[in-house]
Amino acid sequence: MRFEPQLAYDVVSDGSDKLGDLPEWDLSDLYTSPDAPEFKRDMDWLEQACASFAEDFEGKLAGLDAAAVLDCVLRYEKIDMIAGRIMSFIGLRYYQITTDDARAKAMSDAQDKITTFTTPLVFFTLEVNRIEDEVLEGWFHQNADLARYKPIFDRLRAMRPYQLSDELEKFLHDQSTVGAAAWNRLFDETIAGLEFTIGGKTRALEATLNDLTEQDRSKREVAAHELARVFGENVKLFARVHNTLAKEKEIEDRWRGMPTPQTGRHLSNHVEPEVVEALRNAVVVAYPKLSHRYYELKRGWLGLDKMEVWDRNAPLPMESDRLVSWDEARETVLNAYSGFDPEMATLAEPFFDKGWIDAGVKPGKAPGAFAHPTVADVHPYVMLNYLGKPRDVMTLAHELGHGVHQRLAAGQGELLASTPLTLAETASVFGEMLTFRKLLADAPSAAEKKVMLAGKVEDMINTVVRQIAFYDFECKLHDARREGELTPDDIGALWMSVQGESLGPAFTFMEGYETFWSYVPHFVHSPFYVYAYAFGDGLVNALYAVYEEGDPDFQAKYFDMLKAGGSKHHKELLAPFGLDASDPAFWDKGLSMISGFIDELEAMEG
Repeated sequence: MRFEPQLAYDVVSDGSDKLGDLPEWDLSDLYTSPDAPEFKRDMDWLEQACASFAEDFEGKLAGLDAAAVLDCVLRYEKIDMIAGRIMSFIGLRYYQITTDDARAKAMSDAQDKITTFTTPLVFFTLEVNRIEDEVLEGWFHQNADLARYKPIFDRLRAMRPYQLSDELEKFLHDQSTVGAAAWNRLFDETIAGLEFTIGGKTRALEATLNDLTEQDRSKREVAAHELARVFGENVKLFARVHNTLAKEKEIEDRWRGMPTPQTGRHLSNHVEPEVVEALRNAVVVAYPKLSHRYYELKRGWLGLDKMEVWDRNAPLPMESDRLVSWDEARETVLNAYSGFDPEMATLAEPFFDKGWIDAGVKPGKAPGAFAHPTVADVHPYVMLNYLGKPRDVMTLAHELGHGVHQRLAAGQGELLASTPLTLAETASVFGEMLTFRKLLADAPSAAEKKVMLAGKVEDMINTVVRQIAFYDFECKLHDARREGELTPDDIGALWMSVQGESLGPAFTFMEGYETFWSYVPHFVHSPFYVYAYAFGDGLVNALYAVYEEGDPDFQAKYFDMLKAGGSKHHKELLAPFGLDASDPAFWDKGLSMISGFIDELEAMEG
């Protein structure tokens, strides 16, 4: 069940506050306030509904007929919907100002209550996984409405080999709020409260990271050293968070008999380990022709003998520092979406007009960007930290892609709408690609085309190369933690071991960079999440190649894929396009698009 906000985090770039009127969330479509009578009504209903669900069905599932099982599933879905609505509201409200004690308390209290209310439901998964295959197949054969939910049963039963006793499963459910969720909250509040001092002014993480994309190299260097200073001062706490979460995961994985630390993520993503391994290997083998080759070009453009880490996201010398107003960003993205299909722009437009986006940078606001699907009968909400750089426009295109996907998938209903992480990035990365292609086509000069092409290559390297390096770091971290407690220096050494390999010989690494693992939220919130970005980028590159080849039915097939939500496996979703992610050549097809862009940049040098 989805009781906590499921966030798609992405790193935002930089800018200024002279951007026009930036929208804020209107959360009233969920609830008007935590004190609203509707909020209390739903919380009271949830407590009663969970208790009566257990009373009616616990110990009885195997003996039900198909119609009674459908009733059971529909009741379970409504419980999931109401719990999701409550936690979406409380979570989104908290992420607006994570430093507000009242909001933090409201979220903690809601999590505690819902965890308590839903403990009686733990039996459902356990009993489903004890039912014989023939009984399940008989139900689906007898009742077409129930058969629609087969993917839910398949997902539950994927965990069947790793299921613990009923008592232990209930214990793990009960203690979750003081386990990983508590450490997640400590991390979030610590990150939001970090203070960095530059030029005598105190600023938060987001604004300081923004300086790493400044044209002035000295500003980038100052920001990098200040980030290293503050991360270094807090590194023991971050190391404690990572040690505890990795150990907690190791203990639970060991009890469940999970063969690897990554198994749980692969199961939740509905993706085979060998597919992820093929993706990882294809990217690592491609490092020399992707990141190493691109950064060598960039080193030359910047006129440097060696690049430092603060040069990685530097703008090119010929790049304009013009800020993009919010209205221009809106028009750019909607025009790109409309150029693909007017329906896509129609689906995106309400985000701007109805308070579905929170765009501005504000004290205490969570860093980064995400799209939260909330629940199937409301609508998604998008969070940005918009500061007006071209990359922020791409982030807007990315998160709106998530929003469009989530709106289309909502028709599947609460239990089937949610996509696995590997497919969750499809529409977001596709939306970015549409926006990029539109901007590239409209570029008024060769110099601006070069800047745009370089920016897109950097984004793709960040999405593919960097995320696979992150994945390798996590794999090493979890393996090492199995051997014992890791010091901050131990974790730093693991981090540095993947940096040089992935970024290449154009770089040297300043002292203090070994602490930069500490602010990445994915490692804390969703272990091994990161490969989903590379999966999504490769998948979209392959999809876009099919689109460019001129398939006349592409738009219809694309919308059908998004509307499917989590109801189909990636093989089934990609088949209409003639694609198969389990074929190792599939990933080479996606990576060749990045390599082709670098070829274009090299040709411009001539």
